[in-house]
Amino acid sequence: MKQKITKVLIANRGEIAVRIIRTLRKMQIKSVAVYAENDAKALHVRMADESFSLGSGSLSDTYLSVEKLINFTLESGAQAIHPGYGFLSENPTLVASCEKNNIVFIGPDSHSMELMGNKITARDFAVKCGLPVTRGITGDTKTLLKKAGEIPFPILVKAAAGGGGKGMRIVRKPDELKEILETTAREAKNYFGDGTVYIEQFIENPRHIEVQVLGDEHGNVVHLYERECSIQRRYQKIIEESPSPTLTPEVREKMGKAAVDLCQAIGYRSAGTIEFLVDPALNFYFLEMNTRIQVEHPVTELVTNIDLVEEQLHIAQGEKLRFTQADIKQTGHAIECRIYAENPAKGFLPSPGQIINYQEPQFEGLRIDSSLSEPAMVQSEYDPMISKLIAFGEDRKAAIEIAQEALQQYVIHGIETNIPYLKAILANDQFVKNEISTGFCDTETESLLEAINSAKSKIDTTTVAAAFLLFNLHQQQLDGFDPENIWQQLGYWRLNMQPKVRVDDQLIQFDLKSFDQTGLVLGRDDQQILLRLITFAASKMSFCNNGKSDSLFVSEQEGGDYLIQYKGFIFNCERTDQLNEKIDHGQDADQAAEGSLFSPMPGRVIKVNVKSGDEVNRGSILLVVEAMKMENNITASADALVEKVLVKIGDMVQPKTQLIQLKTKEEA
Repeated sequence: MKQKITKVLIANRGEIAVRIIRTLRKMQIKSVAVYAENDAKALHVRMADESFSLGSGSLSDTYLSVEKLINFTLESGAQAIHPGYGFLSENPTLVASCEKNNIVFIGPDSHSMELMGNKITARDFAVKCGLPVTRGITGDTKTLLKKAGEIPFPILVKAAAGGGGKGMRIVRKPDELKEILETTAREAKNYFGDGTVYIEQFIENPRHIEVQVLGDEHGNVVHLYERECSIQRRYQKIIEESPSPTLTPEVREKMGKAAVDLCQAIGYRSAGTIEFLVDPALNFYFLEMNTRIQVEHPVTELVTNIDLVEEQLHIAQGEKLRFTQADIKQTGHAIECRIYAENPAKGFLPSPGQIINYQEPQFEGLRIDSSLSEPAMVQSEYDPMISKLIAFGEDRKAAIEIAQEALQQYVIHGIETNIPYLKAILANDQFVKNEISTGFCDTETESLLEAINSAKSKIDTTTVAAAFLLFNLHQQQLDGFDPENIWQQLGYWRLNMQPKVRVDDQLIQFDLKSFDQTGLVLGRDDQQILLRLITFAASKMSFCNNGKSDSLFVSEQEGGDYLIQYKGFIFNCERTDQLNEKIDHGQDADQAAEGSLFSPMPGRVIKVNVKSGDEVNRGSILLVVEAMKMENNITASADALVEKVLVKIGDMVQPKTQLIQLKTKEEA
């Protein structure tokens, strides 16, 4: 057995760093956090036993700096580094540096990582091991363009060092290939430090199913069954579950054996995942291996009752696996929903910014792995995932119901999130019946967005407005208003008051019949509404509406209006019958001066395709803004002439930063 680990440096941030710290605490192992300056107040920094600043600058200067990570590990006296996922988790340079400095890397050795971390060499090795694979073509850009016709379109362009859904694009027409090769290579170079790409056969309507493995340095390998990861958007998984509702027991056994055989042939140690594509006939094809802990590992932990991070630590100390294959059982059903800072209604536009209210739901059968514990700033430089909501039930139906209820009660105010989109997926008939593939989001997003709008339109906005008024008057009472003071009733607080509440774009007026410390009576359209306040704590207001119990969450925004979350939907509310301190801090892009093109989100300009004097057509890509690891094309909305380009490559831009000034061709 190797030296016992008593302190670990976590070479990561966000929810995975927090999750690792929790297991370290359970094992009574000290934790060391690292952070970029914009993460100085992050939860993982506050939870760790000690922390070191990586300074400011680009990712290569902070979380991707091998030199800084090694130096801080040595300085802190930590014996080991846990890389989490992403960043340097599959970087052999970090592993080699750990070996050179006698630091334990909590993961596989550099040989396994180099072999399986590169998709091209991994495919070749899988073929040697007898695993079925899809057809592929490797080589430089010129070679790929020349040989692309050997595989029928559509095809996939993939980054050799990619992962996490990044560096992967589908090509349906030959004339799209050159530009997509360049874009994918650039993205791969930015995020993985390796711009190598290759082409792969695209299987129509596949499932994405992966097998979790654990191996030790003594040659023991087990699988912990599979995860269904077919619900993806832009090849980024958003809902995962275990067990897969797709596999038969026979196919499950074959996939598990194939995964174990591959890992034994490598001599693999630590946690890893073998990913497969599964066609409609349940034929499976090796896709890739991830030589790290996966984002979706909690669903496996819940159905097997095994802490994968804890097992990684035991393996890293040289111990044998603590169980055999026969010891591992699947029990119940788990579903994970990834919560992203993005706006589904606007093409999933990244939505970094300040969260003003953060409340996690808490009840039986629910686990939340989060980067937050309170309101905080979501940075534009990093991945948009805020947290993971994992529901566990006795079967799939129960897990879905728990996830739906939890999403409805999850409060994240101040930025847009994909929570409504996740709820719509869980309620979708095709998902419930497991009639899905990796193309589900491509074909169903429009109908999912329609379902979201339809469900929100059915919410009784009169109840929202009345409850908001109850909250508003209650707050004024706490601030010193006395309804029994006749002098306050005179003037503004007069009899027969008719308060008006704006709920989104709808204006609702009431007759205020009476109001006291416990509630109010309102009249509207010959209807009487009796509201009684039950409790108000931690932004949750419980109330009685005409004898029926109800509740909502409320947050005050800067400027005086409020966000009301009711039945899982968020409404913007304000009193329009009283003074409002709201200030218009700037025009919306669609109301700004004609011809002005603004940034829709915070980010960094990575490509400028035009210059002053250029003529552009509607839909032309003028420049590219990178935000939250996504490239966002800024396009021309009409045929125009470029009058001025106001930014350059590398510029950081904010919402409503003017990027380009255009003139219509008629004006020119």
